[in-house]
Amino acid sequence: MAIVRYLRHVEIERRMAANTIEAYRRDLIRLAQFAAGRDRPLEALDRADLEAFVRESMAGGLSPTSTARIVATVRGFYRFLRLLGEIAQNPADDLHAPRTLSSLPHSIALEEIDALLAAPDVSTPKGLRDRALIEVLYATGLRVSELVGLRIADLRADEGYLKCFGKGSKQRVVPIGDEAVRWVRRYLANARPRLVGRRESPFLFVNARGGGRLTRLGFWKLLKAYGRQAGVRGRLSPHVLRHSFATHVLQSSGDLRAVQELLGHASISATQVYTSLDFQHLAKIYDSAHPRAKKRD
Repeated sequence: MAIVRYLRHVEIERRMAANTIEAYRRDLIRLAQFAAGRDRPLEALDRADLEAFVRESMAGGLSPTSTARIVATVRGFYRFLRLLGEIAQNPADDLHAPRTLSSLPHSIALEEIDALLAAPDVSTPKGLRDRALIEVLYATGLRVSELVGLRIADLRADEGYLKCFGKGSKQRVVPIGDEAVRWVRRYLANARPRLVGRRESPFLFVNARGGGRLTRLGFWKLLKAYGRQAGVRGRLSPHVLRHSFATHVLQSSGDLRAVQELLGHASISATQVYTSLDFQHLAKIYDSAHPRAKKRD
């Protein structure tokens, strides 16, 4: 059997450790079961089959690290078969594992979003401002610098969008939902005049002390405090909320290009990190929705 021969090869020729060989054995048994489910021998699997195998592995709950190991195992196995002349072409020649997630911020669940939004005391000017701030951030996915840099003139509430200046001073237009607009209007009518007092400021969101411009650090501190109050698990920051926005929009729409535009990414490659965190969810959608995702009789 090809799997047995390959395991002997890595044990004798490559002198791999026993634990590594055992991991390879489990990975290849998983691949053999996948091939059997498609009524095909291992030698007949093509690139599309192997990509489906990787998606299925992650959708089944396998971690990105373990999936990366499986991809390495599959590539080595088919390279071995090609060297023996048992296959004409190597279907795993350029097979790659999804990006690992260790460096990515986590997203928070919708239930935690709801608890976070409910945390500010909206009976006070500061609480009303904070509710509007968090609503706008989650509704738009703005960078924190873009959020605190918003000016009153940037908001087009009636039209349902706002303008902001992102990296490189590039301006973009971002839609803003009705709920966020409603809270911003309440803030403008009932809280901002009291916070500003006699001062004049072009900025939409102002400091609770003196009515000056709200800083990035000031917003980060208040968001962190509300996260603790709301019982949000893990570290909370403006970027985590931006990441949550992107993840939830991608889950609902599956439109990576739209998420790129909303986030203000110059390149689609920068947006692709958001697909990694929820790869299991997207893999299930793909396999159930794409007309050629699965073989048909």
